[in-house]
Amino acid sequence: MGNQTIYKNEEGKRIIKENYERYLDTFDFNVERIFVETSYGKTHVLVAGPDDGKPVFVFQGGNCINPMTLSWFLPLVEKYRIYAPDTIGHPGYSDENRISAEDHSFAHWIKELMDHFQIDQAAFIGPSYGAGITLRLATYMPEKIACSVLVAPAGMSLGSKREMIRKILIPLIFFHLTSSEKYIHKISNVMSDHSMKKMDQHVLRNIFKYLKLEQDMPKLTEMEELQNYNSPTLVISGQKDIFFPESRIKEVATDIIPNLTVFKSYNMGHFPSSEYVERINEDVMLFLEEHY
Repeated sequence: MGNQTIYKNEEGKRIIKENYERYLDTFDFNVERIFVETSYGKTHVLVAGPDDGKPVFVFQGGNCINPMTLSWFLPLVEKYRIYAPDTIGHPGYSDENRISAEDHSFAHWIKELMDHFQIDQAAFIGPSYGAGITLRLATYMPEKIACSVLVAPAGMSLGSKREMIRKILIPLIFFHLTSSEKYIHKISNVMSDHSMKKMDQHVLRNIFKYLKLEQDMPKLTEMEELQNYNSPTLVISGQKDIFFPESRIKEVATDIIPNLTVFKSYNMGHFPSSEYVERINEDVMLFLEEHY
C-alpha cells in the first residue's frame, strides 16, 4: 500500500505537510494524533475534546487537508470527543493508496476505526467529499450512525459541468501553464463566494500545484440504498455552491434520506465564510443537542 503516491514530487509532499502543521498550530486546544492500522492502510486520526464527551466523527473534504475542514467545526471540541481521520488517499498522514467511494470500502474503513476506539455508534459530520463517505456508511452500516450532518454534500447531485469547466477547470489549466496567482484567486472566489481566507487560498494553491487530484466523486446515492437508514439527518447546502448547489441538493436529499430532520440553505459558496461557519455551528450544536 505504501508504494503509491498522490503527490507530484517529494517537495510538494513536504510543503503540503507543512501547511497541515501550520493549520494545526492555529488550534487553541490539545490535539492527540493517533495512527490506526486498518485493512485499507494506516490511518492518521486527529482526536480532541473531553475524554467523556460523546463521539463525533468529522471527515475531511476531498483534495484538501484535514485541519482545513475540521476548522469549520471547532466549537464542537468543547463538548464532544472529536475523531477526525485523514482520509486514505487524500492529503495528510494516512496511507496514500486511494480506495473506492463507489462501494462498501469506506464503510468498512470507518468501522475499523470505530472498533479501534471501541465506539459502537457515533454522530457523523461530513463536509463535501466527507458527506459522500458518510453516505457510504449510511448505505452499508446504517446502525453505526446515531445522527449525521452533511454540509455542502457530495454523494447526492452535481452542479453544472459546464460551469465547473468554465469557472474551475479552465482557470486551473491556466494556473498550471503560467503559475499566475490570479487564477488561484479566480478559483477561490468561485469556491467561496469571494470569502476564502488567505491561509486557505495558500493551501489551495499548493494542492493544485503539488497534488494528483482525486477526480472521482463519491457515488451518487440512490433512494434504495438508504432504505434501512433512519437516523436523524441535517443537511446544509450553499445556494452559490458550484459543485453541489442547493437548487439540486434539496430535491435529492428530500427524496433519498428517510429521516431528513432539517434542511438548511445559506447564500454561500462551497467554502463557507466566517459568518456562515458561525451559523453552521449554531445549527449543528442545536441539532446534536436535540438528536444526540
